[in-house]
Amino acid sequence: MPPLRVEGLPSWKRTIDLVLAALALPVLAVAAFVVALLHGLVSPGPLLFRQTRVGHLGRTFTLCKFRTMRAGADQSAHRRHLANLAAGGGPLRKLDQERDGRVFPGGRLLRASGIDELPQLVNVLRGDMSVVGPRPSLDYELGLHPRAQRARVAVHPGLTGLWQVSGKNRTTFRTMLALDLRYARRRSPALDLAIIALTPVALLREIASALRRPAPVLSSPPRRPASQP
Repeated sequence: MPPLRVEGLPSWKRTIDLVLAALALPVLAVAAFVVALLHGLVSPGPLLFRQTRVGHLGRTFTLCKFRTMRAGADQSAHRRHLANLAAGGGPLRKLDQERDGRVFPGGRLLRASGIDELPQLVNVLRGDMSVVGPRPSLDYELGLHPRAQRARVAVHPGLTGLWQVSGKNRTTFRTMLALDLRYARRRSPALDLAIIALTPVALLREIASALRRPAPVLSSPPRRPASQP
């Protein structure tokens, strides 16, 4: 098994990141306009959702997404849900796959298509993230299988990764960790380019799955500060 390399972004990886992020900035601008219109129609509130995530070598950074939940949504349910998945060994089903009432109409498609993740291009340009890498962890997630989590943060988190193109929410929590560790040990230009090429296929699969699911049951707005997983 190849040794785990703890290092910064290799020059080849940073080059791929900068080129792809620069090319995608016009897409980000158009997406921001469309999502702002959607917010105005169905869910007034801030355009962006910001959250502290754990990145390379455990350093924290502020991750940005387009907001897909109603303002005032509570994230404590996500924490319990993730702990149950890590302990139970079942598929990594998202709460919005279970008719999560916190997600506003159209929010599930933003998530399934990856449009909500586009603001993370700014994180890529800043060097907080890479285009390809493990999903950036939440702080409380690091306590779930901590040895494997330490291996995940040996590399920069990514917009897409080996887990995302290998079944994603159809896999278990342990499988996700194993795939992230495999990527951390074997990352290379060829592997990154292969994952990037497979990402549109994975997104189309997620969109098709989201369209087949029933719409979420809307609940009364909670009184807690705006947050989302």
